[in-house]
Amino acid sequence: MDLSSLKPPKGQVKQQRRVGRGMGSGRGKYSGRGAKGQKSISGYGHMRGFEGGQMPLHRRLPKRGFSNEPFRKHFAVINVGQLDKLEGDTFTPESLMAAGVVKKLGDGLKVLGNGELTRRISVTAHLFSETALQKIQAAGGTAAALGIKPRGPRPKEEKKK
Repeated sequence: MDLSSLKPPKGQVKQQRRVGRGMGSGRGKYSGRGAKGQKSISGYGHMRGFEGGQMPLHRRLPKRGFSNEPFRKHFAVINVGQLDKLEGDTFTPESLMAAGVVKKLGDGLKVLGNGELTRRISVTAHLFSETALQKIQAAGGTAAALGIKPRGPRPKEEKKK
């Protein structure tokens, strides 16, 4: 048995319905759409949640709650174990992006403490977890925090008189 001898099961493959090909085809005149009306027109499609003019369910229900998603901070994350496998002993967000380990920085780079650290390294990042700091310092390395990038409107400056 090989791929060229495979065939679909009986009844799976159906002939394409050919509409609008004359009265003898069985689907002539109105092409199976009926005469007149909104649904018979070319390009017809209705909106998601449309209920025929009745107030749709998503508008009848009360709106509650708050989503923090627009204000959420997205950090690029790297583990101590990953840093241990990389060559070199000094790591910055720019060097990690150049090496292809971090794709997007977003709101900054955060170093997490997953994995083992067997050598001395110096890391510069925006944030560190407590375990990452402990592991880096226990190996004799240094960790420099850049701080989080500020987001939102700038504070208003006082007008000079």
